Amino acid sequence: MIKHGRITSLVFCFLLLHFSPTHSNTVCIIGSGIGGASVAHFLRHYSAVYHSSQSPIGQINIFERNGVVGGRMATVTVAGETFEAGASILHPKNYHALNYTKYLNLQLKAPKLTDDSLSLGIWDGHKFVYKTFNSKSKLPIVQRLVSLANSIMIFFRYGFSLFRMSSLVEVTVNNFLRYYEGLNSRPVFESVEEMLKWAGLYNLTTRTLGEELGEAGLSPLLIQELVTVITRINYGQSVNISGLAGAVSLAGSGGGLWSIEGGNWQMAAGLINRSDVVLHLHEEIESVSYLGDVYVLNSTKGKSYNCGVTVVATPLDELNIDFNPRISVPPRKLQHTHATFVRGLLSPAYFGLNLLSDIPDLVGTKESPDVPFSSISILKQHENDMTYKIFSREPMTDALLDKFFSTRKETIKINWSAYPHYHAPEKFAPFILDGQHLYYVNAFENAASTMETSAVAAENIARLILSRLSSGVDLSSSNLTRVGSNPSEFHSEL
Repeated sequence: MIKHGRITSLVFCFLLLHFSPTHSNTVCIIGSGIGGASVAHFLRHYSAVYHSSQSPIGQINIFERNGVVGGRMATVTVAGETFEAGASILHPKNYHALNYTKYLNLQLKAPKLTDDSLSLGIWDGHKFVYKTFNSKSKLPIVQRLVSLANSIMIFFRYGFSLFRMSSLVEVTVNNFLRYYEGLNSRPVFESVEEMLKWAGLYNLTTRTLGEELGEAGLSPLLIQELVTVITRINYGQSVNISGLAGAVSLAGSGGGLWSIEGGNWQMAAGLINRSDVVLHLHEEIESVSYLGDVYVLNSTKGKSYNCGVTVVATPLDELNIDFNPRISVPPRKLQHTHATFVRGLLSPAYFGLNLLSDIPDLVGTKESPDVPFSSISILKQHENDMTYKIFSREPMTDALLDKFFSTRKETIKINWSAYPHYHAPEKFAPFILDGQHLYYVNAFENAASTMETSAVAAENIARLILSRLSSGVDLSSSNLTRVGSNPSEFHSEL
């Protein structure tokens, strides 16, 4: 349930006036990815907007076990070029991320290969079951003709199912946009379930993507081929993932996608730098103990920290933090994605082709035990070779890579604990882990896992912290006027 109901800007301002900024309002955040950085940002932002004289939040500590911030946002350098190694793309309606880039003066970057010039092939382990036309011509008229021919060909193969798929994605995106409404019309949520139900997204987590698309009238061929290619690339999983994660994955395959020049990790770094945070790098938290009025965090460096509020902003699934009292979260398995970067040349013979130029720029794959990778894509074309990015569920051995490539000059392998292994109906961990002030941003990941969904969850957590610290203030107003329903209003607010 939504315990505190809706919060107007006036009530939000009033409750912040009743804070007494003591050591008990020290906030400790475990994890420096986009979720942890966003919590710090929104705590400072809302405190500054609604309480200009004195902040209700004291010191903010962020603990990061690695030597760099960013979490699952990271880059890799191949042949002097920088490429995204983790979370790579953002949607044109990811308003938090767009605001971060403006706030931090970061530069947006479009994909190097435009939709018109990207050639696609769907590989089943033995042959290409579908290939678009490919042209290396730089002439705009030629590119437009090739694009038109590909559009006609894809329509003849999949028919009106393409429009039904687009309609489902559009409805999902429009529902998600409710999370950008103004504070006057948007509640603070204490559970993931209520957050999803309010936006009309919860039912998508109760069934698989395959079931949702089948009921929407999509052809089995489209689901088995194009949809499967997309879910394998974006989540490393089949169409048996839950419907909301699947719809988010499909939205991430459309036009207008972007990233940040120099690396998406700069969003987290910039937010931390501007949020008056004490950053503890190379410091892993090994225990969190609640002593009645304060949380004591013990680190692997033998240090202890007293915190009035503790926020876990990293997946608990593969961490070994000792909580006292113990917490209870539904068991969850993480899907590992192996990202392999290779500078070299693919072998046409492996794909049953004669020429290197016959290999599509993006090789997607069907769900088959005969396929050892999820996708292979060209990141950069050099004078005599190329840089490729390979996604796979299992590590790519050198022996296997030597089957794909006729030559390899440089190889980098990264194993990501990337996202949950989705299984409908989804079960969600609570946002509040202990009924006090221990919060969990990544509870929302069982709905969908992206940079933007982490930011959306973090913004709610920040509001939840501020509202629950204001004991004795009635936040359950049920007679609020609905305003700020235009997402762009919230966009400009930040």
